[in-house]
Amino acid sequence: MTGNTFFNIGRQSLGLTVLAACPALLSASPAAPSAAHRQNGKDSPDARRPNIVVILADDLLSSELGCYGGRNIKTPNIDRLAAEGVRFTHNYASQAISCPIRASLYTGLYPAHHGTYQNHKYTFPGTRTVNEYIADEGYRVGRTGKTHPSPSSVYKFEEIPGFVQNCVAKEAPFSTDGIKEWIEKDGAMPFCLFVCSINPHAPWTWGDPSEFCPDSLKMPEICVDSPEMRKIFCKYLAEVRALDNEVGAVMEVLETTGKLDDTIVMFLGENGPQFPGGKWTLWYPGVGSALVARYPRGIRPGTVCDAIVQYEDILPTFIDIAGGRPRKELDGVSFKSALFGKSDRCRKYAYGIHNNITEGSPYPVRSIRDSRYALILNLLPDSLYFEKGFMTGKSAVWSAYRKASETDPHADFLCRRYLQRPAVEFYDLENDPWEMDNLAGRKEYRRRIARMRKALEKWMESQGDPGIPMDVPFVNQ
Repeated sequence: MTGNTFFNIGRQSLGLTVLAACPALLSASPAAPSAAHRQNGKDSPDARRPNIVVILADDLLSSELGCYGGRNIKTPNIDRLAAEGVRFTHNYASQAISCPIRASLYTGLYPAHHGTYQNHKYTFPGTRTVNEYIADEGYRVGRTGKTHPSPSSVYKFEEIPGFVQNCVAKEAPFSTDGIKEWIEKDGAMPFCLFVCSINPHAPWTWGDPSEFCPDSLKMPEICVDSPEMRKIFCKYLAEVRALDNEVGAVMEVLETTGKLDDTIVMFLGENGPQFPGGKWTLWYPGVGSALVARYPRGIRPGTVCDAIVQYEDILPTFIDIAGGRPRKELDGVSFKSALFGKSDRCRKYAYGIHNNITEGSPYPVRSIRDSRYALILNLLPDSLYFEKGFMTGKSAVWSAYRKASETDPHADFLCRRYLQRPAVEFYDLENDPWEMDNLAGRKEYRRRIARMRKALEKWMESQGDPGIPMDVPFVNQ
């Protein structure tokens, strides 16, 4: 389907279409344990299978990390993972909002298939997650910290104390004692642990901003350059420092327990920050995400991988590493070969989806990107974008942007592009990595835009995604 017909499927058909397109919801029984751990019983460990620890940031502008070229802060612990492992340059969140992208991480499904395609919308009942898939392979699965998404009847993590769960808490003290106890309580079984930080999620009240000098900052392209925003950015960087400290503490407990070199330690940047052009958008600062991983038994130190990967690919990769068979019901694909340096390819395209309810008024957006170009479709281009979190006068960020726009042309551009967007945006990522120069009207790109749009619409159809009718109010049950 193409054009208006594609984007105007009736609301009644949405649920039926999505459910029919999601075979994971129809899977009634867990898969049999793999042969690798059937030899001496289901829970027998295989020494060749690593433990897995995922450390997940919250609203991180990944370009600020030292290993990603950051100029304002040294992040020695995250940089160590990159120096001793691999750094991916094209990892993308399919949706730049915490609940949807974490659901994708845990389920291996795109948002339309797992059901959390709007923030705080419940995942479809019966959806299988890492808790079932990795447990089937003989792993213990645990989580500490932020608890999104919901409901708990789907996300059956063994919850571990030590890290703050509420992402808008003003303080974020932590302890790794719970992690240490959990790791040591059953040393015979491999484990998969998610450490979910709340840093650097707003309100940016944790850490020590005095470490940074406002006048010395190199402001990122999506930020207005004003005294107010420089002070705000110091507070943001203070929480990036806290995040890096957490990574160091987790590494230390793995070393103390003798598990470090037997563990794949993966750091993920989640989605972008709560700045206009970051979170809640499908531009690079919103969906571009750090992915670094260390595992000396399989990952060569100091490598860089340009393979395109998405959060939906992480669960299939873990299943593959654990020795499990490929799961056709998952949207993601394993990038184990890329992780271990045997390939520089994973997928041709990365896809993106944004639905704005519950964040504000409806504003559905879809995107597709490859290693060179990004195509973004704004499905309600005649509407003004509105995000209630910081456009209601309560946010110092939006106030700083609006004030700067009165005298600074770049700030005025940033505000205008955020509020009103054309139907089609097209960017050359090589020459315009921050996606500021829309090339959609250029004749020389018409064929490429048409080709990528066709691929995007085919993906939407496969997802049961009708576009505009998906971004409507909902009630969790």
